[in-house]
Amino acid sequence: MPPEPLRRSVLRSGAFRFALLFAAIFAVGSALVLLTVQQQIDRYADAATEGSLHNETKILASEYGALGRGGLTDAIQRHSSGRDPQFRFRLVDGDGRVLAGDLPANVRLDGRGTLELREVDLAVHGERIETFKTLGTPLADGLRLVVATDTFDVRALMERLGWFTLASGIGITLFALVGGYFVGSLFVRRLHGVNTAVNRIMTGALHERLPAIGMGPEFDELSQNLNRMLDRIQSLMDGLRQVSTDIAHDLRTPLTRLHQQLEALRRLDTVEALDAGIEGALVQTDEILAIFRALLRIGALEGGVGRGRLAQIDLSEVMERVAAAYGPVAEDAGKTLDTQIEPDRFVLGDRELVAQAATNLIENALLHTPPGTRIQLRLSGNMEGTTLAVADNGPGIPKGERSKVLERFYRLDASRSTPGSGLGLAMVQAIAALHEAILRLDDNRPGLAISLAFPSTTPEA
Repeated sequence: MPPEPLRRSVLRSGAFRFALLFAAIFAVGSALVLLTVQQQIDRYADAATEGSLHNETKILASEYGALGRGGLTDAIQRHSSGRDPQFRFRLVDGDGRVLAGDLPANVRLDGRGTLELREVDLAVHGERIETFKTLGTPLADGLRLVVATDTFDVRALMERLGWFTLASGIGITLFALVGGYFVGSLFVRRLHGVNTAVNRIMTGALHERLPAIGMGPEFDELSQNLNRMLDRIQSLMDGLRQVSTDIAHDLRTPLTRLHQQLEALRRLDTVEALDAGIEGALVQTDEILAIFRALLRIGALEGGVGRGRLAQIDLSEVMERVAAAYGPVAEDAGKTLDTQIEPDRFVLGDRELVAQAATNLIENALLHTPPGTRIQLRLSGNMEGTTLAVADNGPGIPKGERSKVLERFYRLDASRSTPGSGLGLAMVQAIAALHEAILRLDDNRPGLAISLAFPSTTPEA
């Protein structure tokens, strides 16, 4: 059954779960930050309150030192007048008699303290319990001065900050949930397109490709890699279908000829003729088996078999051996094999397969060129890589046919009368792909030049 992610609840999607996780992290982080801010403000408010009490006490003490008791009581009267004075006071003498101020008798006369008083709240036309910070200081002549200030503004600020902390945590959480739902919906819709494409591919539409997810470069890279994998699979499937078609088409003639030859053997009446017919049938069978072996080898190479055996090899030494083996063969065919091989050219490859590719190219040139042809085996390189080339001054291959001769069993009209199965260049192409080399067929003016460009590598120490 095809996947139906759009019908699945977004609340169960991975994106929404991640949003929940981040919402929890942000909420906890915001609460910790605001709690820290609240504590710092609380400490700052306490320090500011203590500082204001000390400053007020110093001012009144200086008034007492300069103007005496009368000046002190006048200063207290001035400082406590008004609608909403900042400070409250209590001044008592050595006998405990109140000289000035309106603080109650239970206030602490020495050091710092706190005091709760019932105050009129004009805003609500009622009363409220107000907390005061107090500072008691002894003066000369046995006097004791107590200065108090309320903490209403500080407590109001802390209460507002607490509500702000709670509201911020709830707001961040809700925002993360809404954002998570939106992102989850977007992500699910994108994945729906991917899953739909995958389902079509599973039903046989191998040309289908995955759309870009678009949620980030890593997701797009994943889609690109999967599409490259699908391209490779489609290429292999197309090759498999092509091989099946080619086998059915190109092996029909030799199999038919073998069948007719075996039928003819049934009518022979001499041992000599029968032996000759069997020998011919065996030759036909060997040719067919050779074709199948070549096809299996090409299929294995195209499937990447042998990639793990690639190692750094001295391509110059390999080409020297190939040239030494085929120089006499070229002479026997009335042709020449010239070599231009640079020393110490190293590539990452399989020694046997690279030699097979060069052998196929030389044999192809020997087979399809007239006597007197000059064949060149060249090996050169630079910082970008190493190039192996086999060129000749024969008739060459028409430009429109060059891509076709790399296909299995494809043969030019002029070559159909010569031996061969049309698999040599297909083998070379499979070897080139395994080594990530670039295979090119170019004009040699006159003739054909076939080259394999291997990527650069560094020789081992």
